[in-house]
Amino acid sequence: MTENYRVFKTTVGGRELVVETGKYAEQTNGSCVVRCGETAVMVNVTMAEKPRDGMDYFPLGVDFEEKMYSIGRIPGGFKKREGRASDKAILTSRLIDRPIRPLFPKGLFNDVVVIATALSVEPDIQPEPLAMLGSSIAISISDIPFAGPTGSVVVGMVDGKYVINPNEVEREKSVLTLNLAGTADAIMMVEAGANEISDDEMVGAILFGHEEIKRLCAFQEEIVKEIGKPKKEMDLYKVPEEIDNAVREFASEKLDKALDTFDRQARQQGQDQVEKETLEYFAETFAGKEREIKDSLYYLTKEKVRAKITNTGIRPDGRKLDEVRKIWCEAGVLPRVHGSGVFTRGQTQVMSTCTLGMISEAQKLEGLDGESSKRYMHQYNMPGYASGEARPLKSPGRREIGHGALAERALEPVIPSEDEFPYAIRIVSEVLSSNGSTSQGSVCGSTLALMDAGVPIKAPVAGIAMGLIKDTESGKVSILTDIQGLEDFLGDMDFKVAGTEKGITAIQMDIKIKGIDENILRQAIAQANVGRQHILGKMLEVIDKPREEVSKYAPRIISFHIDPEKIGDVVGKQGKVINKIIEETGVKIDIEDDGRVNIASVGDPAQGERAKAIILSIAKDPEVGDMFISEVVRILPKVGAFCELAPGKDGLIHISKMSEKRIQSVEEVLHIGDKVKVEIIKIGEKGIDLKLLEIIND
Repeated sequence: MTENYRVFKTTVGGRELVVETGKYAEQTNGSCVVRCGETAVMVNVTMAEKPRDGMDYFPLGVDFEEKMYSIGRIPGGFKKREGRASDKAILTSRLIDRPIRPLFPKGLFNDVVVIATALSVEPDIQPEPLAMLGSSIAISISDIPFAGPTGSVVVGMVDGKYVINPNEVEREKSVLTLNLAGTADAIMMVEAGANEISDDEMVGAILFGHEEIKRLCAFQEEIVKEIGKPKKEMDLYKVPEEIDNAVREFASEKLDKALDTFDRQARQQGQDQVEKETLEYFAETFAGKEREIKDSLYYLTKEKVRAKITNTGIRPDGRKLDEVRKIWCEAGVLPRVHGSGVFTRGQTQVMSTCTLGMISEAQKLEGLDGESSKRYMHQYNMPGYASGEARPLKSPGRREIGHGALAERALEPVIPSEDEFPYAIRIVSEVLSSNGSTSQGSVCGSTLALMDAGVPIKAPVAGIAMGLIKDTESGKVSILTDIQGLEDFLGDMDFKVAGTEKGITAIQMDIKIKGIDENILRQAIAQANVGRQHILGKMLEVIDKPREEVSKYAPRIISFHIDPEKIGDVVGKQGKVINKIIEETGVKIDIEDDGRVNIASVGDPAQGERAKAIILSIAKDPEVGDMFISEVVRILPKVGAFCELAPGKDGLIHISKMSEKRIQSVEEVLHIGDKVKVEIIKIGEKGIDLKLLEIIND
């Protein structure tokens, strides 16, 4: 054991939490292992010695590694090793990133990399909150400048009571999953999914979690006192005062004129012209300092836009602080698609589509939670043209995955159960135009698409993004409803709230300053509720409830159960029986181990009923009164026609049971290969007697 090895202990949510340092990864800037129960996460942080050349943003990289050995499993696939990060790992990386990023000093352009590795995982104790806590500990004890520490917890709500870091049973019962991070003084990050809980319940959960966070921050401060390294003196980038003063003197009035318009395009053209004139004017005086000149203009613009909002309550597009942009919606815009909707709010526009499929088409997931499946899938895409950029398409990045997951979380509570609606559901949100909160636009567009598809959602969901301008000198706070891109870029908060008329289903909050207090939180959530209800009303003017039936192009799914012991008979040797049913009817058939059968037919619902009848004829003993859709397989001209009720099981339609009038020969009515609907009228030692109800040939 090394001489630097230290162990620190506390409790979180009633469980002992152990932090180990000085034992592993000695070449990092900071390292720790966080243990709770049998779950252990190692977090390592490193920083480059020098800033990256030409860098104009803080290059923080965060990765959460899901190691399959942590749950005692060998990865699937040919290579038998972990590959691309799962969506859940990417979302966890984002959770770690968001609360720590604002706490690094401005002007730090050295690469900083945080890697959290799940080493051991037990089902009752999730590794994600330990990784978030471990990231703060590793950075805080390192020599990297950092205004932390931060604490992180998950808050659940079980039987009306809040629970910190709920166990597996509690997570199943909880109506809330709240990921929360903050400093001892303020809340830094909120991400939650909820089952229509009230504003007060959500605020209560956040404040409850923050109390635990305060204790975790105090715990970390004790660790830092004992083993923390002195923070490095960094050469942080800053615009030279000489350049900043000169640019402000030259460009201030010009910028005032450029910003004095509510038209976005005209404003941008004016800003571009001011930048061009400023660069030309100082081309010789500050040769080679284009970056510093542009940065000075950026900070000056930011000050002016923020001051106008703070002092006059007027936003860049002329709206009041609590005003939502103009909204228009459409539903059913794509005829061959199972469901579609377009949601437009100002210059933000999202087209969402809904596709229905068999339960077997649900997404298969492999991760530290074991193997599972997801029948409701929400995917988000934002191509370059949405923001007027000429850039090629690329695979979804962390932002796209995060926005899709947020919209999925917002809608999941209203998706009907598999028993109510036995379909896999895929929503794809295509961003057509972007100027503020496309993720919440995708929530609204997807609600329209789901209702257009005939999905019996429990309630429509709308989403809105709130912003914040906090003046550090006066302390005045301006909370903005329905922020656009400029307000997000120059503001202090991006706070997204989605929910139904009844309550909240999802929240995500990102902060650029060092946290918000309870008063700001309560005001933002209350103001979001008003805006959300307004948006919901506009959506319901277009379509106010799910359509009565699914699209004619969507599969019609019939769901029923059979005796699990009869599954082998239905499938047959090497699948011959079930394949014959599929070939004859043109349907798709899924059979679960518990005996649940799902049959999907497209175009002709009668074929689904026919397949069901065939399966039931195999899986259950026939009874008088049962009806079947069958095929004539043999004829005795003067006696009757034999119909196949199931493989190896025939019934006889006697000639007297074929017609109301007397006939001389069976072939006056039926022929081999005819499709017929029949009813069992007698079951005897000699066989099954049938009555002809209908001939159903095309």
